Amino acid sequence: MAVLNLFAAEIQRSGNGRPGGLEGLSEDEICRAVERTHLRVEGSYSVIAMITGWGLIAFRDPHGIRPLFMGVCENDGFTERIFASESVTCSALGFTPERDIAPGEAVIARVDGSFSAKQCHSEPSHTPCIFEHVYFARPDSVIDGISVHRARLKMGRKLAARIPKEHPEAEIDVVIPVPDSGRIAAMELAKDLDVPFREGFVKNRYVGRTFIMPGQAIRKDSVRKKLNPIPYEFEGKNVLLVDDSIVRGNTSAKIVQMARNAGASRVYFASAAPAVIHPNVYGIDMPAKDEYIAHGRTQEEVSQVIGADWLMYQNLDDLLDACRGGDCGVENFDASCFNGIYVTGDIDETYLEKLEGMRNDAAKAAQIKNDEIIEIHNEP
Repeated sequence: MAVLNLFAAEIQRSGNGRPGGLEGLSEDEICRAVERTHLRVEGSYSVIAMITGWGLIAFRDPHGIRPLFMGVCENDGFTERIFASESVTCSALGFTPERDIAPGEAVIARVDGSFSAKQCHSEPSHTPCIFEHVYFARPDSVIDGISVHRARLKMGRKLAARIPKEHPEAEIDVVIPVPDSGRIAAMELAKDLDVPFREGFVKNRYVGRTFIMPGQAIRKDSVRKKLNPIPYEFEGKNVLLVDDSIVRGNTSAKIVQMARNAGASRVYFASAAPAVIHPNVYGIDMPAKDEYIAHGRTQEEVSQVIGADWLMYQNLDDLLDACRGGDCGVENFDASCFNGIYVTGDIDETYLEKLEGMRNDAAKAAQIKNDEIIEIHNEP
C-alpha cells in the first residue's frame, strides 16, 4: 500500500498543470513516475496498478527480488493481458504465458489493447529471492525462466549425493516427505538412494503456515492440527524425513515425535535448504533471529533439539547451483536469510535491531492484545 501511495503521488505530480489532468497522461510520464518511485523506495516490491479508464501498469523492483509475470490472450481480435506473481495463473485463466517482467522494468497495457514496456532504472540487477524456489512458489511455476519443480528435484539430488559420504552407517528403510513443499526433493532423493518413497503424513489443508504465526502456543497447537501420521509407514523402520526448510523448529520437532510415536525405530531429518539464521527483510514475515532454532546452535545441536538421530542441512552452494540457469540465465540470488548478505546494500545492524523489536513474539503478542482492546472499545 505504501508503494502504491508513492506511485500515485508521482502520477499526480506528472499530471499537475496539464489540461485534462490525468486523462491526458502519456506513457512516458507513467515511466517517469515509475522511475521516481524506484528512486524513493528501497527493498523488494512487485506492483500492479490500474488507472481507471487508462490501463494497467506493472513494475518490479530494480533487483527483481519478488517475482512478477505476464501472459497474453487473443480474444475476438482484442489482445488481453494478465499480470501475476506466478506463471501458473496464466494457464489457470486461459492465458498464454509470455515472460517475466524484468527488474526495474515498467509494462503498460492500455484499455485500447496497446502495449509497451520500458526499463525505468539506470542500474538494474537480477537477484531474485531464492526462498521462492525453496518454499513459497507452486512447483508448476516458472520464475525468472527457472522451473520451480526442476529446482526442487535438484535440491533432493544434492542431498542424496552427500548422505552416503556423511552418514555411511545410516540404513534408511523409507523416505517420507513433510507435505507439501518437501515432497519433490524427497522424491528425487529417494530415487537417487534407491530407497522406497512413501507418503507418511496426511495434511490438514485448512491450517496455514505455522512459522509465521504469532506466539509459541498458537504455533504448537497448529502443528498438532496440521499433520497426522500413517502408522503403517513408520512401524519398525529407519525413516528419513525430508522438509523444505527449518525455521523455528516447532514443526520439525513435532513431526519427529509423531514419527517416533507412530513406531519408527530411528528418525533422520534432511532439510532441502540451509540453516535459516538471518532475518528476512524483503517481504517475508520471518521471526526475529533469536527465535530461529539454528541461531547460535550447531547442526548437531539443532538435531538434538528437534529429537532426530541426525540432521542434514543443504549446503548453500548446492542450493544456489540447484536454482541457477533457466531461460533468463540467473546466476545470483538473494539468500539473505541464509548468509546475511542483503542485495539492496542498505541493511545495517541498527535497522535489524529495530526490525527484531517489531517482529519478536513479545511485540506481536502486544499488538494482538492492543487490537483486541480497540475492537472491544469500538463495539456498539
